[in-house]
Amino acid sequence: MSKTDLSTLGKTPNTKFAVNVEMWWSDLPFIERIQKAAELGFPAIEFWGYEGKDLEAIKQKCDELGLEITQFTAWGFRPGMNDPANHDLFEQKIREACEVAKKLGVKLACVVGGDDQPGMTQEEMHQNIITALKRVAPIAEACDLTLILEPMNIRVDHKGHCLYGSTPAVRICREVNSSHVKINWDLYHMHISEGDLCGHLTEGFDQVGYIQLADHPGRHEPGTGEIYYPRVLQELARSGYRGYVGLECSPLNDPVEAAKRVAAADRWTL
Repeated sequence: MSKTDLSTLGKTPNTKFAVNVEMWWSDLPFIERIQKAAELGFPAIEFWGYEGKDLEAIKQKCDELGLEITQFTAWGFRPGMNDPANHDLFEQKIREACEVAKKLGVKLACVVGGDDQPGMTQEEMHQNIITALKRVAPIAEACDLTLILEPMNIRVDHKGHCLYGSTPAVRICREVNSSHVKINWDLYHMHISEGDLCGHLTEGFDQVGYIQLADHPGRHEPGTGEIYYPRVLQELARSGYRGYVGLECSPLNDPVEAAKRVAAADRWTL
């Protein structure tokens, strides 16, 4: 394909995709990965933690290329939000994330529940997550930053994590009851944890804050595994989702081929 043709791959007709530049072009310097995303025509990027990154350079490069930054990670696996001993630090990090989001022009920040805490039941850990999120919800609301809580899977990638599947995540977010605390609904994790992707999406759609995807097995792009993403993306649109879908997947081989497969998954009509 010519350079012009390549620049249209990410300009998909139905779904807006954001490339996860932690997993695509991971052998390149960070800023060069942003350039690569733009060269394939993608309208946005996402990344994990902001610590240690040159935020000014990231913002400058995205502005130069006309790319949005959809979300970054504000709070990771450890220390766990599911332990009250960490709630003071959690609040501190969310306040810090608000400043980072303001600098980058970002409206979403991912937070993670935490790995299993010795001596605590799953119910206790989930209640501690609710307590933590209720504490910071007013902070997020005041700075207009939506915290997106991400359930993982414990079968393949995150054994020993306390939050997996949509049911407990939906329950947690409904109990927190904030317009700025929703779910980072990663379809890869949900598929491994519970299946019935479209059914669960319908049941919990009121708590969807952001969508991510990867195929399974392998955590590569759509079209490399067993999930039929044209159907899932179609259902997502039918449900009313108009936000970005994060490509939190590693290209099976060449990123250009991965972008072609992503484009193929978006070929459907309502």
